[in-house]
Amino acid sequence: MTHATAALADAGQPAGFDWPFFWHYLFSPSGAFLDGLWRTVYISVIAQLLGVLLGFAVALAQRSRFAPLRWGGRIYVWLIRGTPLLVQLVLVYNGLAAAGIYRFADLQVGGLVLLGVVQAAILTLAVNEAAYMAEIFRAALDAIDPGQAEAAQALGMTPAMTMRVVLLPQAIRIIVPPLGNEFNLMMKSTSLLSVIGLQEMFLTAQSINSATFKTFEIFLVAACYYLALTTVWSFVQRFIERRLADPGQVIAAPSLRERLTGGGLGRTAGREDATLVGKEAH
Repeated sequence: MTHATAALADAGQPAGFDWPFFWHYLFSPSGAFLDGLWRTVYISVIAQLLGVLLGFAVALAQRSRFAPLRWGGRIYVWLIRGTPLLVQLVLVYNGLAAAGIYRFADLQVGGLVLLGVVQAAILTLAVNEAAYMAEIFRAALDAIDPGQAEAAQALGMTPAMTMRVVLLPQAIRIIVPPLGNEFNLMMKSTSLLSVIGLQEMFLTAQSINSATFKTFEIFLVAACYYLALTTVWSFVQRFIERRLADPGQVIAAPSLRERLTGGGLGRTAGREDATLVGKEAH
């Protein structure tokens, strides 16, 4: 029996779902909860952007003619994808400090203060995401007919120009669906940041629960907000896919209903979709 249940029993009141508490926090969340929500959003966006850039660099390294770069990219992907994000967070924030290697200190930029724990969170999420984005980029580039790159070189284009003008625009159409799913996953993965003490939405809900003992109610509120974030992003992703779609090509993209109810690309499908496309192209 929890303290809250015992208190209600002593007062002669049955323990049950507190609807007024739930509706209050759902439609009138506290300032602390809104701060946690804001951290969840901006950490997700920054980490995803950095993960895409780093993932693209790793994908290029894997396609390099130089063996050290190829093996370096492969080892990076193997190492990051083979270890849990939770362990990586603890190693980066707590482990580096405990070993005396590096301690994340608060960083002041102008009038803004970037907490050390936020820096560690963004860095770890970006490094983790880059390993998955590298595979998505690599497979998408492999799915493009090699003859197009050869034709571009025959026209006198440099490798960098070939990538920018010929290959990358086509690869983006393949990358966008799994990229959107990765960002969806990123927003939900921020709940793991509570393990290093970052006061994002999940840890804020835990703090409210510790003060009110309304466990089911407050975490249901948090679940509703996570659901709202991922639903909004589903609309954004669908809009981006339609804008980037080739007018002369029919793309069998999942409908919005399929995205919201699980009929579209899931985590595994999203991460392996581009790889399968690449294999089929060869």
